[in-house]
Amino acid sequence: MPPAHPPFDTIARKWCVLAHRRLEYFIELYRSGRWRHYYTEESFALRMRDVIKAAQRWAELAPVPSGDKDDLRPAA
Repeated sequence: MPPAHPPFDTIARKWCVLAHRRLEYFIELYRSGRWRHYYTEESFALRMRDVIKAAQRWAELAPVPSGDKDDLRPAA
């Protein structure tokens, strides 16, 4: 009988994928210049720093094998 909930490493890897997806979103927001509609320069820089730190931290905690990044559906 399988466990009632997925192992913690699976959950952590999903959070890692989510953090990297969020980082990709913020990079695209920066490249397109759309960030100016939502943030001041200072607040966007602070938010971007937090997003980068979170992605790096999750990568340390739960490295995602290269094939697993596509397991989750893309962000809207």
